[in-house]
Amino acid sequence: MELLAVKQQVHIEVLEQELSFYKSRKNSGNSHMPPSDLIKGNQSLREKSGKKAGGQQGHEGSTLKFSATPDRIITHSPDYCQLCGDDLEQIVATPLTRRQVIDVPIPAAICTEHRTFTKTCSCGHVNKGKFPTNVNANVQYGSHIEALTAYLNVRQYMPFGRIQEFYSKIMGLEISQGGIVGLLQRFTGKALPMYQEIKNRIEKAACLGTDETGAKINGKTHWFWTWQNEALTFIVQSPSRGYKTIQETFPDGLPDVVLVHDRWAAHFKCEVDHHQVCLAHLFRDLNYITQVHGSNWAQSLKSVLKEAIALNNQPDYNGLAASPARSDLEWSLMDLLQHALPEKDKLAIRLQKKLRKISHHILCFLHYNNVPPDNNGSERAIRTIKVKQKVSGGFRSIDGADGFAVIRSVIDTTIKSRNDVFHALNLIANFTAE
Repeated sequence: MELLAVKQQVHIEVLEQELSFYKSRKNSGNSHMPPSDLIKGNQSLREKSGKKAGGQQGHEGSTLKFSATPDRIITHSPDYCQLCGDDLEQIVATPLTRRQVIDVPIPAAICTEHRTFTKTCSCGHVNKGKFPTNVNANVQYGSHIEALTAYLNVRQYMPFGRIQEFYSKIMGLEISQGGIVGLLQRFTGKALPMYQEIKNRIEKAACLGTDETGAKINGKTHWFWTWQNEALTFIVQSPSRGYKTIQETFPDGLPDVVLVHDRWAAHFKCEVDHHQVCLAHLFRDLNYITQVHGSNWAQSLKSVLKEAIALNNQPDYNGLAASPARSDLEWSLMDLLQHALPEKDKLAIRLQKKLRKISHHILCFLHYNNVPPDNNGSERAIRTIKVKQKVSGGFRSIDGADGFAVIRSVIDTTIKSRNDVFHALNLIANFTAE
């Protein structure tokens, strides 16, 4: 009877665990699934701070401010007395108060005609006037329209149909969708030197985060990859999610880089100085294991990782110097990775085995001063592809997808340098395409 009771108890535990798999659905808070691919049930990794929602006490609000140099001034002075009706035109008006209205003019396209002339010198030589280098067709769209098209399509994610409507209804320009494609192609050619410069600087960086995401191109799944840090964003499009893309993009590897990523196998094949696995992804895995198994091991590992992040955030922490606190955390981590787990905790056992193989990549960030413990920057950089796909429904061609990667790399790098995006696009549009 006792043996039967034990078997029944084991069977009950197995059934409860299987049931927990169905109850604990994966979402962005307990897995690597991105929030954009889920319908509901997303969970944030942020913990409650105890503060009320909204602006905190002492937070400075903002309101419209008076301009010291208004573009136009309209005066409103009384012409006659409202009591007796006398004429007040010759009486000097005294300022009373003022109000300002901020508005924009109705936009309209401007057509500029360039004319060349000849002049004959006294020596008999006929001298011909030359068109500017960027005026090379009988009729063409100017650099501002090029920059605006790139801005609307890549920065604001507008599809060709909406851009065409904007030009037609607002600007009074009848540009076909084929014309919009041509403008983007011309702009992409001008942006290529800056794109190559971003890549050159990426290869020389000390730390980079990397990530990839799928997108439809003409109905087929391709992959957009990003390599980025606080100053740069470099995006490429590829038909492959494997190491082949890394190899083709960086044939010599990234030997001087500490690479932060989400444990995707292809990234470990890249020649780098060191790897740092994303702790945000690891937290999500541990959240799921806690939901399914109620695992104390997962909670303990989360505590060690949180202590490591807190240590790294201390103002006086120097990762290049020896640290007893860091050593203690590394020993605690190794103990947890060697700790025997209950056989029923299959998910925890599976993760523990994976982490043992990459144990020296988990707290790598504690040995540097500018290596983040997570890959959130790369997720933000690659999320633009998902937004573009949701707004525009994907890409129509390989050239269009490659062009988006080029222009978006330039835009995101411009944003990180705190420069004006549209101004930068205007400068590029005035380049002469190679």
